Amino acid sequence: MNRLAAAKSPYLRQHAANPVDWYPWGSEAFAKAKAEGKPIFLSIGYATCHWCHVMAHESFEDEKVAERLNRVFVPIKVDREERPDVDQAYMAFVQAATGRGGWPMSVWLTPDLKPFYGGTYFPKSDRWGLLGFLSVLDQIAELWSRHREDLVLRGEEIAGRLREALAGSRPGPPEGGRAADRAFEEFSRAFDPEWGGFGPKPKFPRPAALHFLLRYAATNRGRPQGERALSIVRQTLEAMTRGGIRDQIGGGFHRYSVDRFWRVPHFEKMLYDQAQLASVYLESFCCNGGARSESIVREILDYLLRDLAFADGGFASAEDADSLSPEGGPAREGAFYLWTYRELAEVLEPEELALVVELWGVRPEGNIPADADPHQELAGSNILFESEPIEEIASRRGLSPGEAERLRSAVAGKLVRARSRRPRPAKDDKVVLGWNALAVSALARAGLLLGEERYREAAERTMGFLLSALFEPATGKLFRLYREGRGEVEAFAGDYAMLVAALLDLFEVTQEAGWVEKALFFQDRMEALFRDPESGAYWTSGEKASPVPFRMREEYDGAEPAAISIAAANLLRLAALLPEERWPGRLEALFRAEADRLADGPTALPQLLAAYLDSTRPRTSVAVVGARDDPRTRSLFASAMSGLSYRKLLLWIEPGKRFPFLGEQEAFYLSLPAREEGPVAYLCQSFACSEPISDPETLRERLRAAS
Repeated sequence: MNRLAAAKSPYLRQHAANPVDWYPWGSEAFAKAKAEGKPIFLSIGYATCHWCHVMAHESFEDEKVAERLNRVFVPIKVDREERPDVDQAYMAFVQAATGRGGWPMSVWLTPDLKPFYGGTYFPKSDRWGLLGFLSVLDQIAELWSRHREDLVLRGEEIAGRLREALAGSRPGPPEGGRAADRAFEEFSRAFDPEWGGFGPKPKFPRPAALHFLLRYAATNRGRPQGERALSIVRQTLEAMTRGGIRDQIGGGFHRYSVDRFWRVPHFEKMLYDQAQLASVYLESFCCNGGARSESIVREILDYLLRDLAFADGGFASAEDADSLSPEGGPAREGAFYLWTYRELAEVLEPEELALVVELWGVRPEGNIPADADPHQELAGSNILFESEPIEEIASRRGLSPGEAERLRSAVAGKLVRARSRRPRPAKDDKVVLGWNALAVSALARAGLLLGEERYREAAERTMGFLLSALFEPATGKLFRLYREGRGEVEAFAGDYAMLVAALLDLFEVTQEAGWVEKALFFQDRMEALFRDPESGAYWTSGEKASPVPFRMREEYDGAEPAAISIAAANLLRLAALLPEERWPGRLEALFRAEADRLADGPTALPQLLAAYLDSTRPRTSVAVVGARDDPRTRSLFASAMSGLSYRKLLLWIEPGKRFPFLGEQEAFYLSLPAREEGPVAYLCQSFACSEPISDPETLRERLRAAS
């Protein structure tokens, strides 16, 4: 065992038995590199990464490779999910140097941590047109031996250029409206009208882009561009729902699709994908209605509660792409999810098998195209995807839609039970603060909007765990990870932003003022730790958090939304909730700080643009007056909450309820009269309120008109 055996990270522990003499990121490794004058080999990945497993098996478990690494380099392993600051810094270098990025990430550094060479996956030996890892090690060893000073100088120059490039945009007047229009136009051009999503292959869900398009549609309601934005979202969500990227029988979504049809996925399941997609499907449900979107939200959240939740609180980070085959042998990608025709025939009755063939595109020879499986790892297997709507199958078979759905459900249940006897994919069981906060937001909002108390209870239970396990009241420190106890890495800006958003969502759903107080506390901490007072934007990490040679400002809504994007929405919500002047000013400064970035590449930060669009809409207050146990009150409140705007104050008024954070405004809202006939809502702007509204649909329409 090497030094990684004591790590909390599952990814680092996966490499604890390697013959490579791995060090974790830290002072011991840095001191060794300086003392011995050796370059550092930095390998960054995560526990459920398929190609990380491949490189580990090919190279890091190999004695010859290990001997070369240990003799010439100081090898360091980093879990990108534990240290996103390290990952972002060196990914910026790899992308600038090679034009692409990904994991595993392989970077060679000077003893002062300056990068001078990098890439992603390397096969052990030269193949597929790629330089082999052994060849790369030999070439770098030779260069370090003969031209060390040149490499050190190159590292210094690269670090300097990256520092300049990453210093952030020049503050300027925010022109978010123009940037939003350009982002819409670019997303519209990139949209695949036949299969949904953006661009060719591979296809990622892009929840931040869908979130923006829903906000853009709301802002442009009644205009052609608004209808177009809504259509893009509807088509994309429907295509994903039908595709193999969705686990058709177990719920949840895989990471991405390797083809343009959403059919053949990369099979890992990430917590942050589930949480964001549940939220997007829920927003779509609020805009468009429809049982389909509601059903998908429930599927995703039920998957979280069933397969990723821990009994004492919190959710695991991910499930692996790879798993052991039921027949034995090495782990392979998708083994848990794929079916041969024979396996299906052994589980199902002939009538059921015929339905599966029609509904999920199953073929005796397998249904995975060769171009989606270039190395033929999935040959002969079937991925379940909805090849034909069940309504059409029902019509052809003379079944009612209800009968067809019951048959589909029975077949899915049989397959789930059969699949449960297979070895499950490995679970990355660390609890990540920010990702769990995303899950809290989705659960809380779904709990109210879908009338599902168990989702709200799970949201509150998870938040209670996060605050008790990861927050240290005596020092005010907040930590990023929990696994077998609290980790040592403190939370990053993204963790804080997602936590504040979840706390504000919990307030909206429960109307407990304590959640606002906690949100305000952590927002103040975020301002103190990460805000750049010169620009008004936020750094990824605190000033003393990391020895990386350049401090990052995350300015891209990728698989996870950027901290600045979530922070902008939080500032907007705080400005609507609290009678304080500082929050609108902070929000304005943030938009100014990102003005150049939004002008140059508006599709990089769609979630930030969504917050900007909300900031241009009128500030609206909705006060629902009625008893909590009255279902009519809950229906009114859900209608008020379904409006897609963060620039609103949402209050539920009942006897004894207090909202001290409102200050002098509290008395005004508490004075709104109840009605003997039942619960009512008041729509207020600038302390002038509408007549009482008792019909939920009328309230929804009035909110749309007001915004």
